[in-house]
Amino acid sequence: MEILARFDEKNYENTTKVLEKYTVRGIVLRDGKVAMQCSSGGEYKIPGGGMEQGETALEALEREIREETGLLIKPDRVKELGEIIETRRDLFDGNTKYICHSLFFYCEIKDGTVELKLTESEKKRGYFLKWARPDEIYERNRLIGKDAWIVRDTAFIKMMIDKKVKIP
Repeated sequence: MEILARFDEKNYENTTKVLEKYTVRGIVLRDGKVAMQCSSGGEYKIPGGGMEQGETALEALEREIREETGLLIKPDRVKELGEIIETRRDLFDGNTKYICHSLFFYCEIKDGTVELKLTESEKKRGYFLKWARPDEIYERNRLIGKDAWIVRDTAFIKMMIDKKVKIP
């Protein structure tokens, strides 16, 4: 998969361990708008998450999109868009260098929806499905952009706006 960007906080000096994680992110479009997780605070997050043990990227993508948005993707219509790699000191273990590979995919969806299945942290942030234009996502997240995932997702949305990512 093509590497679209690398973010390196260079704050992991003297770490003794490395944790490498693979995540999937789904781009779903409808009428020029993107399906996003929107928090009660107004931040936008591209739906997706970590791959579980033994899961393929496609299986993880189907599960994450279903759980976080209630949307059902068409597995045979998924297309690779690219990867963003983030490197930093782990948030939970200061002795660990964290490397996150976020794999982005374009997804077409089936008709209908299912009930959301949010994690406790997603419920706490008040996430819900919201369809938004790329420019409004970018402008809103630029104002908030402190968390690593918001920086990453905002950078990806900017690449979409600038047509640096080829959306089918």
